[in-house]
Amino acid sequence: MELNRQKATTRSSTSEAIIDQGLRAYMLKVYNYMASGVLLTGFISLLFFKLSVVTGTSGEITGLTSFGSTIYTSGLKWVIMLAPLGVVFYMSFNIAKMTSAKAQSTFWVFAALMGASLSSIFLMYTGESITRVFFITAGTFGAMSIYGYTTKRDLTKLGSFLMMGLFGIIIASIVNIFMKSSMMYFVISILGVLIFVGLTAYDTQKIKNMYLVSDSGELMGKKAVMGALTLYLDFINLFIMLLRLFGQRR
Repeated sequence: MELNRQKATTRSSTSEAIIDQGLRAYMLKVYNYMASGVLLTGFISLLFFKLSVVTGTSGEITGLTSFGSTIYTSGLKWVIMLAPLGVVFYMSFNIAKMTSAKAQSTFWVFAALMGASLSSIFLMYTGESITRVFFITAGTFGAMSIYGYTTKRDLTKLGSFLMMGLFGIIIASIVNIFMKSSMMYFVISILGVLIFVGLTAYDTQKIKNMYLVSDSGELMGKKAVMGALTLYLDFINLFIMLLRLFGQRR
């Protein structure tokens, strides 16, 4: 009887070790994709900015190049702004039909398009403040993601509340395009920071709970890509909201 109990305990411990090892590998893949996407976005964003501006001897922006005029002042700017959203919808609706390799490639395309879309922030804010806010965002994101990964608390109810808040600030942002209220802009930014801080923890826990030992390598790869996309969006939106609050305008 005692021998059977010891065997059962050994099998249970071995099973838990396999699950823990697989979960760590899965989450590491998610974070690697997400971090690589952020780095690619930053590189493309800075490259587009450098190709778009004419600078003086002291580094100040004196004008736009023909490339800059094309992407920032022509109708093409709307294509650049909306293209990443189109890719997100494409991935969301077609991920089941995609291979893991295609999902990865689409994610890299999305990250590059986001870089082009976000390059205009270098026209509005100083490079020093962008760098400072980026590291603030990275620290905040990292802390909340660790919390979401390690907490035993179920964050499902919090996630539902945060999603309602997200829709609320989206609607408020659209309304403020016409109202042009600086106070509403400030309030939206504050609420946006709180919402995306919470969503980082919630989404991390949700991605962690998506892991199944029985998943095939192909399915696991697609889950990792979609998890990376979710955390990437949390990071970028948190960065934008913090930049609105703490960024130093040119």
